[in-house]
This record gives sequence, structure tokens and C-alpha cells, in this order.
Amino acid sequence: MKRTPLAIILFFMLFAQWTYAEDFSKNAEVSIKFYDRTMYYPGEADSNPVYVHITVSNTGSDTLRFKLADDRMFSIDFTAFTVKNAQLEQNQNLIRKRTTNQTVYFREISLEPGEQYSFIENLKNYLEINTPSIYYVKLTFYPELYRNKLVQLESNRLSLEIRPTPQAASSSMVSVKAESAAILSPEEISPDKVVEQTIVARQKSLWDQFFLYMDIEEMLKRDPTRSRRYNSVSADERAEMIRSFKADLMQQRIDTDIVAIPHKFEIETTTYSQNEGSVKVLEWFKNDKFLEKKRYTYHMRQRDGIWQIYDYTVDNLGTE
Repeated sequence: MKRTPLAIILFFMLFAQWTYAEDFSKNAEVSIKFYDRTMYYPGEADSNPVYVHITVSNTGSDTLRFKLADDRMFSIDFTAFTVKNAQLEQNQNLIRKRTTNQTVYFREISLEPGEQYSFIENLKNYLEINTPSIYYVKLTFYPELYRNKLVQLESNRLSLEIRPTPQAASSSMVSVKAESAAILSPEEISPDKVVEQTIVARQKSLWDQFFLYMDIEEMLKRDPTRSRRYNSVSADERAEMIRSFKADLMQQRIDTDIVAIPHKFEIETTTYSQNEGSVKVLEWFKNDKFLEKKRYTYHMRQRDGIWQIYDYTVDNLGTE
């Protein structure tokens, strides 16, 4: 008989949770999209993050209330599957956090009808992504925190492409043609592949290929003096300036950074929108007893589906 009041209390608690879960799922929506989308590779969360923009929306007519942990790992889950339906494993740090006895700090969020609450999380803090593939990703949101899985809401699904990691010595990865520019034509390849192919062409002294994805006119105009002169002369004189500029580059008389030959290189990050992009590359240059390390940032523009390099910057990172 003594168990009856306890059983009744448990029943009402479960009923209340079930009712809340039912109401929450009817009046809330959680959606995800990639934030600042770039090229994604296997590896550490810090070096190549996969940032996801998460939005919780009140789609009902009443105030929506939920808890949100300060450490979002206690409020959300990511799951990802390959095209063969194999599920990715959870990050070990995530598992340790959830299996360690600790206080979970959170705050109460209230959304009025039509309001939204958004935040950004790194997918790689939740899942082990070690293999290039196409993955299908979705999020599970726990409005009463992770330990109360009775109440949860699932998001839409995203398609995530993880590309093979570019090798530090990439010259063996890219096929570079040795034919003349008369029979070479640029292809609709991604910004990182454009930069990779351009560097490899320089390593092999294939000048036609090196200039193939380069906006020579814009590169010439990087120098203010050259730019003023170029803008003031005739079309024939401009054509001659471009021919001279390319010849000077090949002789390494000007803009020596862009024609320097790296001993090895590694594409670090690639960011692009519809028509503008940038590719950051770590490059090592061999001296007698050490390697000089530099970070090149190649600025790119897309025209008629073709990405071209039109500017660059170089940061010295010391020696190794």
C-alpha cells in the first residue's frame, strides 16, 4: 500500500513529460545549415571545423519554453550516416563528458510565437570524422537536456562531403599537362584544386599550366605604378605590358613570391561564396640547413564557371 502514492506521483510525472513532449513537438521546429561553408577534410576539430548553424523556432501560438545547457553537448546530438547506412561514432571527448558525474549548468529560454533562437556548433566536437565520404547529418535537440531523452526534436538532414586530405607534398597527386597553352583550356574545378594545380605546375616549371588559372591583368595591376600606366595606354600597349609581365615572372625579376618554388605545400583552408573565394596554403621553401615556412592566401574570382587567381598575400611563419 505504501508504494501506491509513489506510483501515482511517478505516473503523473511521466504523463506531464509526455504531454510536454507532445506540445513541444507540435509547436517547435529545429533546423540546421552549414555556417561559413568551406572545403571539409578529415581531421581535428580545430584545424578544419565543420560549423553548423542551429535554429530553434516557435511555430505555435503560445510561448515556447525550453532549457539550454551552457555546454551545448548536454542539449544536442549529431548523427551522421554514410550512403551505405553506416553510422559515425561519437567523439571521445563527448562520451567522457556525458559519462562523468558533473553539474550541468543551463538557462531557461522563452520564445514568443514567431521568434527564433540560434547558435553555432562544431560538428567535429560531436562525431569522429576520419574518412573521406558523403555523409547525411541530422541533429537531435533535447529541450529538457540530454539526460531526459523522452523529450526530443529532430532537425532536417544535411549532405556533408568530406574530401581526401591534401598531402603536404602534393606534386604526385595532380596530373599536369606539358602541352602548350594553345591546346590547354581551363576546367570548372574547385578553388582549392585550381591553387593546387597552379603550385604543382610551378614545381614542374610548366609555365603554360601555371598561367592557365591566373588573371594576369589583375595580377599586373597589383602594383599601383604598373596599374596607372596600364590604365593610361592603348590596347596594343596593354597587350605588350602583359607579355612583358609574364616574361618577367618567368625570369623571376618581379613578384618573386608568386613564382617561388615550394619544397612542399599543404592546403589549409578554402572559403568561397558564389563568385569570390580564398585559399590558404602552408608552403615550405628549402634553404641549406632549414625550411622556411610561409602562409599564402590566394584570392580568387569566378567567371563563367572558371575560378581564377587575381591576388595573393604572404605571411612569414618562421623556420623549421
